[in-house]
Amino acid sequence: MDGLMMDFPLTLTHLLKRAEQFFGDGEIVTRQPDKSFHRTNYRDTMRRARQLAVALRKAGLERGDRVATLCWNHHQHHEAYFGIPCGGFVLHTLNLRLHPNDLAYIATHANDRAVIVDRALLPLLEQFNAETPIEHVYVVEDSYEELLATADPDEWEDPQLDENEAAAMCFTSGTTGRPRGVVYSHRSSVLHALGVGANNPLGLGFGIDDAVMPVVPMFHANAWGYPYLATLQGAKIVYPGPHLDADSLLENMEQEHITWAAGVPTIWMGILARLDEEPGKWDLSAMKAMLVGGSAVPRAMIAAFEERHGLRIVQGWGMTETSPVASTAALPPDLAEADADTRWDFQAMAGIPLPFVEIRVRAGDEEVPWDGESMGELEVRGPWVAASYLDAPDTSDRWSEDGWFRTGDIVSIHPRGYIQIKDRSKDVIKSGGEWISSVELENALMAHPAVAEAAVIAIPDEKWAERPLAAVVLKEGATATSDELREFLAPRFAKWWLPERIEFIDEIPKTSVGKFRKIELREMFAAETPAKTA
Repeated sequence: MDGLMMDFPLTLTHLLKRAEQFFGDGEIVTRQPDKSFHRTNYRDTMRRARQLAVALRKAGLERGDRVATLCWNHHQHHEAYFGIPCGGFVLHTLNLRLHPNDLAYIATHANDRAVIVDRALLPLLEQFNAETPIEHVYVVEDSYEELLATADPDEWEDPQLDENEAAAMCFTSGTTGRPRGVVYSHRSSVLHALGVGANNPLGLGFGIDDAVMPVVPMFHANAWGYPYLATLQGAKIVYPGPHLDADSLLENMEQEHITWAAGVPTIWMGILARLDEEPGKWDLSAMKAMLVGGSAVPRAMIAAFEERHGLRIVQGWGMTETSPVASTAALPPDLAEADADTRWDFQAMAGIPLPFVEIRVRAGDEEVPWDGESMGELEVRGPWVAASYLDAPDTSDRWSEDGWFRTGDIVSIHPRGYIQIKDRSKDVIKSGGEWISSVELENALMAHPAVAEAAVIAIPDEKWAERPLAAVVLKEGATATSDELREFLAPRFAKWWLPERIEFIDEIPKTSVGKFRKIELREMFAAETPAKTA
């Protein structure tokens, strides 16, 4: 017997209409290039989104055509997040931090027909545009407005989309090869927003009385879904524009009474440093928590924010392939009321899966027990997890025979279900047949008061096959020696985990989204040279 329910499609057009009808006065604020604040609301933003959909159709684009954006976080980008997919086109966010050669490959592989670009980013576009199929260029500050003027929002008609039609696409950063396209459907985008919002019992969900600031770029993994989640809930949303320095973000948080903010650890390290330099300068009493993801969050940073500034970090985990949020480390009541050390231990984990995301950990063909110690590769499945890449049949090995996505993350699972990221499969150090977690060593090193950042890589060793090397950036004015740092690590790790080489460098190279770029570190320290001291 089948259920007798309506077959109601899960599409982003419902979010657009809901925001107009019920949250029209909700604010959307943008920090503009000159640092002034632009203010609009959901009613006007969604009207302009409908206008964009009509204008693109009039410009000759057809259903399913890809429309790229090359923009920072601002209200016009929010319009594109809705106008493009709700018009029946596919939103393709281009990562402005990638090399022009990569951008040319990505735009061509996606078959982009149009691009919306910030005026400040036109020089970047001009470096690769001629090598792509892009026919139409709309500059946010001028020709984009001219495009909108060609259409009346009242001309918009709901295209009656199928929920499985493509809504948006993002490409992976391509650190181990060519970037790969992940195509999100309307259904997956709506369910992702509902799944993150449904996590409210664990302290993550927010509502109409919140003010949300996505520091995570809108060109990276759909801004972690925050434009859709904020619109679904009618929450005030504050876009920082191109200003990602600590002072600008702190000004936004104070002036706009931000309750939730989201970004990668390097952003929050900078904010922590400024708060430590001038404690009490900014009134952040409205803040409920910061969602931090993209790479492992050092336990020491979680503790420092709470101890010194009364601010809470909620770690999230996910990938471009998981839309991207798949788990969060918000705490249920019994852990939230535990002692500080217990809380921080759990907050430093990658958390438990969101509703409808399932996980398993396998070493070879065997599943490993959830005992907090056994390690293997994390595999996931769920309604917002990719089933394949765009036109990349040679990557089918990323999925198991029974359809689970192989994340490439080496993890263990705490008995309570919390994911503990140990390493990326390509970064894990195998010394004498045993695994060493570079992530655990990095987090421990960054707990040292003299250390600003630390990255650990594997280097070849004749006896043990691989040994860990630590690249360390010291805080300004601070000093430390290799022996001192090894002594600091010794109480927490087996002796064979400790890196013989600790190299002090000025800066750790990073990817376009702020993750440590370990491939450059391996090249930097490929030669066997004596470790330096500082």
